[in-house]
Amino acid sequence: MRYNPPYFDFEIYGVKRKLPFVKIKEDMALASFCIVSDTELVTTVAPHLAAKLPQDVDILMTAEAKGIILTYEMSRIMGKEFVVARKSRKPYMQNPLEAVVYSITTQAKQTLYLDGMDVEKIRGKRVALIDDVIATGESIAALEKLAEAAGATVAAKAAVLAELDSVYRDDIVYLKEHYVFTPNEDGTFTPIESEKKK
Repeated sequence: MRYNPPYFDFEIYGVKRKLPFVKIKEDMALASFCIVSDTELVTTVAPHLAAKLPQDVDILMTAEAKGIILTYEMSRIMGKEFVVARKSRKPYMQNPLEAVVYSITTQAKQTLYLDGMDVEKIRGKRVALIDDVIATGESIAALEKLAEAAGATVAAKAAVLAELDSVYRDDIVYLKEHYVFTPNEDGTFTPIESEKKK
């Protein structure tokens, strides 16, 4: 199946969006899913994702930037605190932990930092790791590394969308499968099949 530009028709729990196709490298494009500033979308999906988490989760954890708005809304619904791993080391940070991540959306290595105060907040706690999209799983793996280094137990890994082989992972929960595409010479886009479907 091929999709024609300029956008991909997306729907989740009755919320419809026209997602622009964005070419991130020569042989790969995304139907860009951005929840930042999309209050309707976030408030719609947050309760559904929160309901998929174990009830004994103590605290939520995410990485900046797109995961913050979602995690805030989930924390409000659940009555749980949350912490944020930052993408740069801030002057206020005391004894931060760090982990390296390679993101499919930025196409570059990044380092995540967790402030020492947040390390103490999650130490010994059961943590749910939250992201907007899990594709290669690198971002969630970096969060997991930080959480475990801080002495927390990762009780769940959750995202709104899963892409590529992540849809077959049994260690994550998500609300909907989302496509990654091959850009064609005629300007259309073809969904990339996961290795398990081939």
